Amino acid sequence: MADSFKAADLTVQLCSESLKTTSPESKAFGTVFTDHMLTIEWSEAEGWGAPRIRPFGNLSMHPACSSLHYGIQLFEGLKVYRGEDERLRLFRPMLNMKRMSKSARRVCLPAFDEVELLECIRRLVEIEQDWAFISGPSMHLYVRPTFISTEASLGVKRATRALLYVIICLAGSYFSGGSEGLSLWADPKYIRAAKGGTGDCKLGGNYGGCLAAQYEAKEFGCQQVLWLYGDDHQITEAGTMNIFLHWINEDGVEELATPPLDSLILPGVTRQSILEITRKWGEFAVSERYLTMDQLCSALEQQRVKEMFGSGTACMIRHLSQIVYKGEKLRLPGVNENSQLSTRIIKELEDIQCGHTPSDWTLLV
Repeated sequence: MADSFKAADLTVQLCSESLKTTSPESKAFGTVFTDHMLTIEWSEAEGWGAPRIRPFGNLSMHPACSSLHYGIQLFEGLKVYRGEDERLRLFRPMLNMKRMSKSARRVCLPAFDEVELLECIRRLVEIEQDWAFISGPSMHLYVRPTFISTEASLGVKRATRALLYVIICLAGSYFSGGSEGLSLWADPKYIRAAKGGTGDCKLGGNYGGCLAAQYEAKEFGCQQVLWLYGDDHQITEAGTMNIFLHWINEDGVEELATPPLDSLILPGVTRQSILEITRKWGEFAVSERYLTMDQLCSALEQQRVKEMFGSGTACMIRHLSQIVYKGEKLRLPGVNENSQLSTRIIKELEDIQCGHTPSDWTLLV
């Protein structure tokens, strides 16, 4: 029985007709998919099957499939970047593979070799690479590895059958509104995750359970939810983004701060990259620390906040402009000379992602 699939066993069935569209820029994020997908089946009895790249198409599953009933499923998200040298690069993909393994352990899905999966994904991207050149340079390929239980039983138990699959879509801007800052709604009546829970894993249930709060935020004129936790209203995440605060802290020290990884926070790849880049600069304090709304409100009153931004694979880095909290609109510093930090970080990341700066953070396709 195979402990893991092998990329060397990969088989390829190419489609007879391409799905390419002539105007992908007009489509919403995550709605235009490429021609092929990767599928790998697993069963307790036989272990991992051979990886297969096949034409993109619907999946068939039993109505009692436990991923549908009990959320025994997880996913990842990573982008393929197109450089001026016309080469395609994946950005720190092994971090996604390791996070996917962690999520799989949490929902008792089978282990797999992360290196073998990455090579299968690289091969899929290689086959689909023409899709990266049918639109402008701001359009990337977004890779979505997904792992689901296909157990055909209504019993709540460890899966004896599973499917790992990977699809690719075109990805332009995740948020509308160009470069304008996002507005956030913060209300402690909702929480995204609790300590000891699954907030640090990329499980579908973590996202579906956030929709009610997301749509309530829109009723208050906000685009995203700022998730709070605890009686002291700790700042955790914003929508699907990690949060960063560039400020002069309580001790009068310039600091870039982000909440710590304490099982509430998803360990974002962009988050880790920002921490490593800014620590390398050595120009100000860089901290993983708890931040509360009281601390933020005091800092805003005393004009100690330089900038607040969110980070994630889909949005990269997005400036935050306003927080609605306890019925008040807290105005954050606008995009000006004080927001040069996020602009500088974006440039350094993009230079790596697009190959301007040589780095072992990228994997050439």
